[in-house]
Amino acid sequence: MTVWHCHIAVSLDGKIARPDGGVEDWLVADYPPEGLGFEEFYAGVGAILMGRGTYDAAAGQDWPYAGKAVTVLTSRPLEAPPPGVRVRSGDLAAVAAELEAEGHGTVWVEGGGQVIRGMMAIGKLDILEMAVIPIILGDGIPLFPPGTPELKLELDFARPWRKGAIHVKYRRAAATA
Repeated sequence: MTVWHCHIAVSLDGKIARPDGGVEDWLVADYPPEGLGFEEFYAGVGAILMGRGTYDAAAGQDWPYAGKAVTVLTSRPLEAPPPGVRVRSGDLAAVAAELEAEGHGTVWVEGGGQVIRGMMAIGKLDILEMAVIPIILGDGIPLFPPGTPELKLELDFARPWRKGAIHVKYRRAAATA
């Protein structure tokens, strides 16, 4: 069975980035992923699903996903993608079915927000794990803008982290009759 797991950082006011997509000044320097169980999580990831913006941000540096099967949702071709990267477009449910058929176990729904919300809309988000960073960005790219589909969750844990951040993990709530 495939587990769809979103592991992401978010500001206290629910933003995943500044309006220009920037995270370096409020996230990267002060809140590296070490200590959030990220290494263990990443070791268990069989595949990664991301949008074009997330891909472009990662492709501009040393490719951090070496050895992982990466699916990029985009309608535009990628220039010289790293090994293991493929492009898909169109029906998100068909892309999800393809990943499920490949038997990856855990698929990291890496982002951006549009991909995460799309997976929620088709019922393919099982775990939402976040580092909540103690900054109010005000303007920025929201993780859950108006129109986001409803998703009931149950708290797995909430732990204080460094410099006032909180590491939280939610699971999809069991369906009720």
